[in-house]
Amino acid sequence: MRFGTLALAASMLLPVAAQAVEPLGPLAEARRQVEAADYRMSGHLVRVDGSGARTSLAVNIKAHWFAGVLRVQLEVVSPAQARVHVLLEMPPGEKDAIWIAHPGDTAATALPFEKWNQGPLGEQFSYEDLMEAQYFWAGQSMMGEAKYGARNCNLVKSMPGAVDKSHFSEVKSWLDHASGFPVHVEKTLKGTGTVKEFTYFGLRQTQGVWSATQVEAKIRGQAGSTLLIIDRGSPKAHLGLKDFSPTQLTHF
Repeated sequence: MRFGTLALAASMLLPVAAQAVEPLGPLAEARRQVEAADYRMSGHLVRVDGSGARTSLAVNIKAHWFAGVLRVQLEVVSPAQARVHVLLEMPPGEKDAIWIAHPGDTAATALPFEKWNQGPLGEQFSYEDLMEAQYFWAGQSMMGEAKYGARNCNLVKSMPGAVDKSHFSEVKSWLDHASGFPVHVEKTLKGTGTVKEFTYFGLRQTQGVWSATQVEAKIRGQAGSTLLIIDRGSPKAHLGLKDFSPTQLTHF
């Protein structure tokens, strides 16, 4: 079976329960997407540089919402020299955290905030991008209906509050009318104003869950992109706390 993303969050990597959008609006639907997360997936992160050269990493991703905290674990499984495990924890309204472990480590270490905007293949697809915390930020604006490509969407602008930990000053999300799933997301970095663009392809429904089979991340004005390509997975993985334990994080 072929099954795709979240997202993150979802959202970039977060699957969406297939249900009609209630009158509470697109923001409430986006939050429900995060709170429904329970999946495993395998695929590839592929960076394509300006000359067309490709660098590929095989990855596994799993995520689950645990009554007030989202946990997402990214595992780079090959090539051998790139292997790393990363656990992201997002308790909305509280302090997010990212933990990282390499082969041979006896314990994971906290990733400093200044490195959250890095990733296994650089900054286009960063660790922070896997969290998709923007739907829980203090500042939210419904910007009405907007079309992206052939899809009719609701446009939502999210801005972090004083206690929201993020490298982004704002995030705009084009949410598909039919599914509530993101079609396109633009994230503006603090300080520089650089815009990261995420486009979702191959939206489909599997076991009552909406997902995308591919996500492309680009930095506006720069050549090249990074692709998250999903090969297979399970939208209802029945994950538990043991699947995100410290032992799991350091087991290679």
